[in-house]
Amino acid sequence: MSKYIFTLAFSLLLLACNPSRERGTNVLTVTIEPQRYFLEQIVGDKFQINTLVPPGSSPETYEPSPSAMIKLGNSRAYFKVGFLGYENVWTGKLSENNPHLRIVDCSSGIERVYGGHGHHDHSHDDAHTDHDHSDAADPHVWSSAKNAIRFSQNMLDAVVELDAENADFYRVNFEKLTQKITGIDSVLTRLLQDIPSRSFIVYHPALAYFARDYNLVQHSIEFEGKNPSPSQMKELVDLAKTENIKTVFVQQEFDIKNTEVIAKEIGARSHTINPLAYEWDEELIRIAQILADQEK
Repeated sequence: MSKYIFTLAFSLLLLACNPSRERGTNVLTVTIEPQRYFLEQIVGDKFQINTLVPPGSSPETYEPSPSAMIKLGNSRAYFKVGFLGYENVWTGKLSENNPHLRIVDCSSGIERVYGGHGHHDHSHDDAHTDHDHSDAADPHVWSSAKNAIRFSQNMLDAVVELDAENADFYRVNFEKLTQKITGIDSVLTRLLQDIPSRSFIVYHPALAYFARDYNLVQHSIEFEGKNPSPSQMKELVDLAKTENIKTVFVQQEFDIKNTEVIAKEIGARSHTINPLAYEWDEELIRIAQILADQEK
């Protein structure tokens, strides 16, 4: 933790002392690659998009380097996802040290899923929309095609404020993006309409909104952000057998050992997925296709 605080202090010092900061820059910064996908569809070549979290890193534990923070400080705006781990730590300090930096919450206005993040969703009472408000909101809002329209609308509103001169250009691009997202939603609905099992297991619970939208149930291997204990593993295996789960997902940035153990124990197939991929639409369709193709 002390290393983290030192990195934060050093980065903010560099930001404050950086004389070459270009306040008229045409750089926008996002946290993760799916955001870059949405924002690039809207702004075209009018802005350069900088992504803070590099591919293969977890945005919930990632600590930006001092150079990444300088790049962020030189941006016209920072588009945060909304609830991701380090965003909560950095955003307040960023505002203090960069009063010119516009911070945009892309999750604003999106109905949140609560209680499904970081533990097994083992409740059978509507487990895919567990709204236990005592828990933090699930941050993975971009895993929902339905959320993506509001997510992108928040981006559009901010960009139009930053560059009103090109507002019509951005609005036309947003309409095209909306049509594309609506089409993706239709494809996902069709693929998931009649599948052998509506439950699946994922190592890190990143698909709660996806599950909510398409009447699926997500069960996570990770328990409160940690590897599960043997008793938790047994509980999940028993549950998987009861619900006839045949699909186990693991994200590329997490350990696959426990995933393979559970998959073997329940006779399921393990699939590596990447919800943080820039090709946001292709990845969601691939996940739906895997669920559609699972053995009965």
